[in-house]
Amino acid sequence: MSPRKIIIDTDPGQDDAFAILFALGSPELEVLALTTVGGNVPLALTSRNALQIAELAGRSDVPVYAGCSRPMVKALKTAEYVHGPTGIDGCVLPEPEKPLQDKHAVNFLVDTLMAAPEGEITVCTLGPMTNLGMAMVMEPRIIPRIREVVLMGGGFFEGGNATPAAEFNIWVDPHAAAVVFDSGVPVTMAGIDCTYTAQMTPEWLQQLRALGTRSAIEAANMADFYRQYGSHKFPTEARPIHDACVTGYLLAPHLYEQKQCNVTIELMSPETIGMTVVDWWHVTGRRKNCNVLRRIDADGFFALMLERFGNLP
Repeated sequence: MSPRKIIIDTDPGQDDAFAILFALGSPELEVLALTTVGGNVPLALTSRNALQIAELAGRSDVPVYAGCSRPMVKALKTAEYVHGPTGIDGCVLPEPEKPLQDKHAVNFLVDTLMAAPEGEITVCTLGPMTNLGMAMVMEPRIIPRIREVVLMGGGFFEGGNATPAAEFNIWVDPHAAAVVFDSGVPVTMAGIDCTYTAQMTPEWLQQLRALGTRSAIEAANMADFYRQYGSHKFPTEARPIHDACVTGYLLAPHLYEQKQCNVTIELMSPETIGMTVVDWWHVTGRRKNCNVLRRIDADGFFALMLERFGNLP
């Protein structure tokens, strides 16, 4: 089988870095490009980080396109309190050798999806969905051309991590998320209910570091910093590696408990804006527009990710 063609839309973020490295180490996936958005940190930093991560993986051939610096409607809210001032604190990476592409990420998405055969390209969003939402508004003809949108964002059973009701990626730009979820494109959502079941343990990080490669060591360094946040939430030293669950789903969907549901994005209430309202029991009768991932086989997931990191320099 030929590799699955994907575009990774991202706001690195240590967990974004794991998702990207996981994908670049997997021959089943062909990463066409990284597109960046303001999210965990501002756009200039997410773009720099994406270039650095691609070069860390020995994949400077993967182009990086900078996109939207702020959400569609709201002001940008960032998360340096989790990721550090750079977004990928913990590692030491050289300045990128390759520049950003000249084209805006939204234009790249439109042009690439319009030029590709229908149903060929999967778009993976690891941050706010601003770029993809803007692309759909700019050129609605891309919508039926997308094979699937696989995102890390939202949640249901665990509540939110940005507000009591909302997960960070959706909360930052709920209006863009609403465009995507309402578009009719096939959507798979790895919400925090799922990602909280994919927790890095200190023992697994020792295995990662023991690979001895630069990619593995720097990834472990990022994880060591990232794990400092969340001690008030988690009773052990294990921490979730949220965005990597998107790559894991593309490679091994059988590792996930999943269910087709209707999901809507709350836009009106100041208390619950950004909430993903998941109709788990189909009480509304609305169209099931989202494949909701709820749990993961953590042993299988981390074994696969460790194997694929072994393919990186």
